[in-house]
Formats: sequence, C-alpha cells, structure tokens
Amino acid sequence: MGMQVETCPWCGKEVHVDSSRRRLYTCQFCNKTFTFVPQTVTKEDKALLSSQAQTRGKPLPPSAKADTAQPPDFVQTPFVKDLIGRILAYLQDGLHVHLSGTAGSGKTTMALHVAQLLGRPVILIHGDDQMGTADLVGKESGFKHSYTRDQFIHTVVKVEEEMKPTWVGKALTEACQKGYTVVYDEFTRSRPEANNVLLSVLEERVLPLRGENMSVHPDFRIIFTSNPAEYAGIHGAQDALLDRMITIILKGFDEETEVSITQARSGLPVIEVARIVALVRAFRGAGLKTSTASVRPAILISRILGVRAGHAYSEDPVFVQTCRDVLLSQASRSGTNEQEEMQNEATLLRLIQEYCSVPLPAPIEATTLVAAMHEMEPEDLLATLSEDREVLELLLKKLREKRIAEKQSRAP
Repeated sequence: MGMQVETCPWCGKEVHVDSSRRRLYTCQFCNKTFTFVPQTVTKEDKALLSSQAQTRGKPLPPSAKADTAQPPDFVQTPFVKDLIGRILAYLQDGLHVHLSGTAGSGKTTMALHVAQLLGRPVILIHGDDQMGTADLVGKESGFKHSYTRDQFIHTVVKVEEEMKPTWVGKALTEACQKGYTVVYDEFTRSRPEANNVLLSVLEERVLPLRGENMSVHPDFRIIFTSNPAEYAGIHGAQDALLDRMITIILKGFDEETEVSITQARSGLPVIEVARIVALVRAFRGAGLKTSTASVRPAILISRILGVRAGHAYSEDPVFVQTCRDVLLSQASRSGTNEQEEMQNEATLLRLIQEYCSVPLPAPIEATTLVAAMHEMEPEDLLATLSEDREVLELLLKKLREKRIAEKQSRAP
C-alpha cells in the first residue's frame, strides 16, 4: 500500500491518502469528506466528480485526471448518470440513501455500483424476517477457557483459571469499525425491532455494543433498498429510521435506458431490442393488472429469442409464444379471472401487431458493408452514420468492445 500527500479540496491542507485505490476520506483539519481517485478512474466518473466539484465551488483533485475505458457490465445513460450523481452527492455529504422501488427497477444494481464508486470495501446484507439485532451487530457465542499453571519456584504452584464469553461480531459492527460501505438490500423484510440499532448509528454515529457506545468510523456509509409495502413479506419501517435517510423513489427507467440495459444483457441487435422494449412498455401501460415497471420481461424475451434463434417480428411464432409465456404470466400474478386473461391475451396480440408487424431488414454481409464504406467519401460516410442512430450506436459499441479486448490482451 503506497501513501501519498493529497490536497483537501475544502481547506487546502495536505492529507495522506492511499495512492492505490479510490476511497472517501475525511479531512482531519476541516472534518469534511472528499473522494480521492487514483489513476484508474473512468471517463464517466471523472466527469461526475468534476461536475460535483464545480457545483460546490471547489477544484477537482489533480489525481482525478486519468482516462480509461468504462467497464462494459454497467449501462450508463443520461438518466442513470443523473441518478448516480444525486446519490453520490448525498453520500459524500455524510448522508445515507434509501432506494425504494418495485421489483426489477434496478435498486440493488444501482446501490452496489454507487457503493463501489465510494472506493471503500462493500458489505452486502440481505433483509430477512428471521433476522434479529444480533445478526447485524453480533452476539456472545460460547466461552473462552484459559488455564495457567505457574511453577517458576519449584516449591510454589500458582494456578489461574479463567472463563470469558466469546463475542462474535457481525457485518454492521465490522463496517462501523473500519468505515466500510454497507448495502442493506430489502431492509424492510427484516422486522422493525431488528433495525432499531440503526437509529443511533445513523443519527448520533455511535453503535451500542455490550453496554458501551462504539464510535462509528467517519467513512461509514449505508445504502438501503426496499420494495413497496404491498409486497408479500414486507414490514413497515419506523418513521424515525426513514427520517434519518434520503429516500429516492425509483419508478422505472426511461425507454433509452431500458433499451441499453436489455441490449447489454441479451446481445440482440438494437433494432429488435427497441421493438421488444416498446412492446413491453405498451403492455405495461395498457391499464391491465400487469407487474410494475421492470426491465426484466424485456431482458427475458430478448435472451430467449437469442437462444431459440427467433426475431422480434409478429409473424415469428417463437417470438409470439415467448411474449405470451413471459408477459401473460406476469399479468396473472395479481389474480385474474378467465375474462381478464382473455382480455390480456387479446391486448398483447394487438400490441404485437402494432409494434412488430414491419419486417426486419435483412442482415448485411460484412464484405458488402466494407465494400460500401470504401466506395463512399469520408464526409458522406460520417453524415450517413450521424443520421442513422442505431447503426452509429452499434458501431460505437463494437469499437468499445474491440478497445477493451485489446487492453485486456496487452495486460500482464
């Protein structure tokens, strides 16, 4: 672990930081937090940190000037970047965030991604009805027995025997001690009394432990996620606990984000993914008893089409049957009678004809595409690409994948 001196962006004093990893620091002079970013920061993170520093009227630390490729496993659109920026701003100001939304709205993925951006080790806790306070902070488990026989003087025998209870700490205790970031997933599935210990942790920043109050590390942060109260197995959270966090309600992604996520998870062509997403969103908004805003149905349909070699076309029986299997089953979860099931099926078939009746364009052979590009003038080629957004996005995606593959091949 290499240490280096970094200037605090708030007071300008020098603070020692770990040069090998990104993390959140608390200045020992002004007691304000700032994020130190080593030379592996992504372009998106650099822009995000720069915008936050500008809004606070403080310069960006010089260490956040590197430029590397973005990891391909997390989709970033303007909608997602805005959401990440808000969450990071709250966390870096010492607050704690609660992401509330329906199943499939991206709560856990978003929480884990933001937690990694903080640069501290991340602990994931899953809420459960059987969980108690001891499962969060720890408990006494067994005893430690020690026996000492002292015969330093051969004529004198000294014997000491002691038995102490053994304390086994849990995730929350370790995070509070070492300043880790906690993602408490589905925390309302735990009973309210199990979460009472969090009241003093979030407000007074002390953890009651074995009759004493342990101070919480300045870098400790916690991100909560929860489903709506009407879901099965959900307990109501205490008002006092909700009052100690910033609640962001996720009502689903915009269409551009859903297309990007579905395409990244399935690998299907963008033109087909856009049809599937539009169909799912229309079926979701048709006023039926369907599941809430979730990107999972579009991902399932796209992945199944990839496995069964189907296409998003109304005349493709594989596509039609896949839509029936995925969407109608979700519509029946809320409890439907026979008439409502027939109505749902009729609505789905109508929407398939409305959104997917136009035949898909024939795939272009690679040799034909290369020959056509060589025949065009550079100015005409750029103008054509800028007009066709789907072709441009596909080309940029391939270039990014090629760049990442080249960097991985050169890595030792």
